[in-house]
Amino acid sequence: MEFDYVIVGAGSAGCALANRLTKCGKYRVALLEAGPRDHNPWIHVPVGYFKTMGSPKTDWLYETQNDPGLNGRSIPWPRGKVLGGSSSINGLLYVRGQSLDFDTWGQLGCKGWTWDEVLPYFKRSEKWSEPDCTGVRGDDGPLSVQPSRLKRDIVDLWVDAAAKAGYRRNADYNGPDQEGVGHFQLTMKGGRRCSSAAAYLTPIKKRKNLTIIPNTHTKKINIVDGRACSVEVANSKGLELVVARKEIILCAGSIGSPQILMLSGVGAANELKKHGITVKSNVRGVGKNLQDHLQARPIFKTNLDSINTETSNCLKQAMIGLQYILTQRGPMTMAASLGTGFLKTDADLETPDIQFHIQPWSADDPSKGTHKFSAFTASVLQLRPKSTGYLSLKSSNFMDHPDIHPNYLSTEIDCKTIVKGVQIARKITTYEPLKSHIIEEYAPGSKVEQADEDAILDWVRQTAVTIYHPTGTCKMGIDDMSVVSPTLKVKGVDGLRVADASIMPKITSGNTNAPAIMIGEKASDLILGEVKC
Repeated sequence: MEFDYVIVGAGSAGCALANRLTKCGKYRVALLEAGPRDHNPWIHVPVGYFKTMGSPKTDWLYETQNDPGLNGRSIPWPRGKVLGGSSSINGLLYVRGQSLDFDTWGQLGCKGWTWDEVLPYFKRSEKWSEPDCTGVRGDDGPLSVQPSRLKRDIVDLWVDAAAKAGYRRNADYNGPDQEGVGHFQLTMKGGRRCSSAAAYLTPIKKRKNLTIIPNTHTKKINIVDGRACSVEVANSKGLELVVARKEIILCAGSIGSPQILMLSGVGAANELKKHGITVKSNVRGVGKNLQDHLQARPIFKTNLDSINTETSNCLKQAMIGLQYILTQRGPMTMAASLGTGFLKTDADLETPDIQFHIQPWSADDPSKGTHKFSAFTASVLQLRPKSTGYLSLKSSNFMDHPDIHPNYLSTEIDCKTIVKGVQIARKITTYEPLKSHIIEEYAPGSKVEQADEDAILDWVRQTAVTIYHPTGTCKMGIDDMSVVSPTLKVKGVDGLRVADASIMPKITSGNTNAPAIMIGEKASDLILGEVKC
């Protein structure tokens, strides 16, 4: 199999890139995906993430190593293994981030990646369903973005209480200013998920110059005389070679992309040699600079109905299913969260440093079902953690998952910020109109006092989990630890780029699907700008 461009990974960025590279019709493109096509109906039902996360059919089922910052716990790290990647199993939440995020990238030497330079790609990707008086939203892109179809009183009351507590309302956190409280915007079209695959691949699946190859696991990239020339893959036929006449672009995500680079001989030489891997390019930063958002999950029992009680028996579940079939509305259109807030833990900060995800349901472990009582969750995370971790190979076997070391809560500022976030979550519940609907605080609970910062931090370490935003492991930049240049070219190897969330030098302020799609969009222009199309 021989193509002009070979894209490894059909996730958020990979699908966007495949669409744009094939648009002019001049170049043959292969899109390789380890997982299956997105035929599973639960992928397209918004609430289907309850079924697809944790399923070996659609999830890589990664787990971290025991993390000192989490009191030695190992936690699951879901990642999509299907067309659309994590955009096919995520919570549908659309967040661009702050302009400061991208201006910081520019200040770090990433020429072409400031806010003013990436905004056109956000706009190009997006079809925002609501009026825009700011000029920063897109209205004719492939990715459908719309407000939630589902409303719940407890979420609206939280927003009202946050406003009473002094936090301003913001009807569009993806507009010029992120700060404030309001409701999430979703990657949804009507009542169905709009994954990157649905947005970018489904409309062009008959393009003759695009070959989508699912159920095909990348073993390594073959690098000959300093140039990436082919991808060695494993599928039902055995081992095959996919040849790239021009370029190979890794879009396998913040876990897959660095792992494939290391298996191919690109990484820290001393680490590769331990596994008997021939070094092709000694790039020390591969797998380093791992950043993620860690969520603490305060839970409050309420005297109002929540999803917990709305789905408490088979009859109620059947009625919800029927409602969705007939109207494309109801709880089956529920995103992972309904309400949000981008807030400051200190008024002197330039921009928000914490984010809330307000969920009209609660669980100790979502994979085991919701609580039997009515409650909501006020999940809170630090937007720009200073703690960084790393990935390392377990072996030279491409089927072995890498070791994941998040290194959560390893800096003082991260610890202080998450504690303040929990304190703000509790404070908001003391304001009406929410206060009178709180029966009791379930977690952390009354045993953990508001003023006891050490106790709050210990509760966080014992219970916090990822909110699924790994980034940074193939860092873009110009310093010694960068992996790719600002044009996304891998150091020391011709014909090879990385284009996914792993290239972020610093994590963005919020959910990472929208920035990953933007990266795919911009990568297409960087690539096509060097050839005639």
